[in-house]
Amino acid sequence: MSSLALGFSGFAAIIVLIGLRVPVGLALAAVAIGGLTLIAGLDVALSLLRILPFDFISNWDLSAIPMFLLMGAVAHRAGMTANLFEAARLWFGGLPGGLAVATNFACAGFAAASGSSLATAMAIGRITIPEMLRHGYHPGLATGVVACAGTLGILIPPSIIMVIFGIFAEISVAKLFIAGVIPGLLTAAIYAGQIVLRCKLNPGLAPMLDERPTWRQKWRSLSGVWPLPVLVLGVIGGIYSGIATPTEAGALGAFLAVVIALVQRKLTLAAFREAARESVFSTASIFFVAIGAVLLTRFMALSGVPVFLADAVRDLALDPLWFVISLAAIYLVLGCFLDPLGMMLLTLPVFLPMMIAIKLDLFWFGVLLVKFIEIGLITPPVGLNVYGIKVLVPDIPLGVLFKGAAWFLLSEAVIVTLLIAFPQLSLWLPSLMS
Repeated sequence: MSSLALGFSGFAAIIVLIGLRVPVGLALAAVAIGGLTLIAGLDVALSLLRILPFDFISNWDLSAIPMFLLMGAVAHRAGMTANLFEAARLWFGGLPGGLAVATNFACAGFAAASGSSLATAMAIGRITIPEMLRHGYHPGLATGVVACAGTLGILIPPSIIMVIFGIFAEISVAKLFIAGVIPGLLTAAIYAGQIVLRCKLNPGLAPMLDERPTWRQKWRSLSGVWPLPVLVLGVIGGIYSGIATPTEAGALGAFLAVVIALVQRKLTLAAFREAARESVFSTASIFFVAIGAVLLTRFMALSGVPVFLADAVRDLALDPLWFVISLAAIYLVLGCFLDPLGMMLLTLPVFLPMMIAIKLDLFWFGVLLVKFIEIGLITPPVGLNVYGIKVLVPDIPLGVLFKGAAWFLLSEAVIVTLLIAFPQLSLWLPSLMS
């Protein structure tokens, strides 16, 4: 069998292994080592297994990941999510579907202190879903808005997915972070508009609240959310101004989260220990999958698959727009079966050379890739965010959750169209950075 045939066979083998519920990292590594052995010999495969993981993990930029995870874990355990939702409820509660709108913006706010979609959805959902159900909101709307707005956790910086993409694509993680700001705010705004419109047309989805808070109550509520703007200013402000690298900003964000929690007297030793344990566990899981992807990248390079596909793209003179649309279709299908990190790391070794061959802007495509992954987080049968919310509401059928999330897929179609049609939505802010 030729090296090229081995490469394509390896890709098929990974899909089969993942379908058999083999952990993604193990599937990637096993196929990569097997393929490297067949192409270059066992000694070379073992040598790469010894060298590549260390070379990857020793990348200084990766140290931002545990810092951002720790920042989000501490922020959650210090009760910052509860204060954020309370303020959003007072400001937006008077709108049709006001609690759902408040939940949407609470997710957007917490996303700036968390690099994970699932963590954002779970942290906000614990507080907001019972509140919406208590006020008579339709279960599909109450759960759907949390599952979908939670995806902002990987679009609004900091973002673990963007860190990984930036390292693999060898582009500035700082500029990639900033590229996600406007698309993230645009997503939150379109979600809010959709909620208000649906609830206006169908008031039964979300009964109007009787409470009419005064302006004094609204302004006073903002006093409880000051920690999150401080974290955003420390992290995003430091990166945008050029004062801090993403790694330094991650360390600063984690430090600020701990200091703020201690000042507010909301962080016990047990809570900090649990936050640290959660961060270590999540970091190890991410790195395990990433190491498998690094090995797969070398296998694919030696097999010639990326070069073959890149040449095919060049020979076909494929228009970049159709290429992006084709990738969107592929990611939407993969998103139905794979977790976000596994989906990205499985495809990057093949698609990155093709993107470079047709001169796609990698910052623009990085944002689009995150959007494709976001959609995968809410589509059946493996919508990770939806299954996460299911844990919080075991009495609500899974079908109701997916139907509630389906409405937001319409919004995502509009958002992706805008991002493709107007690349400057992603590229304007990074272009202003030094």
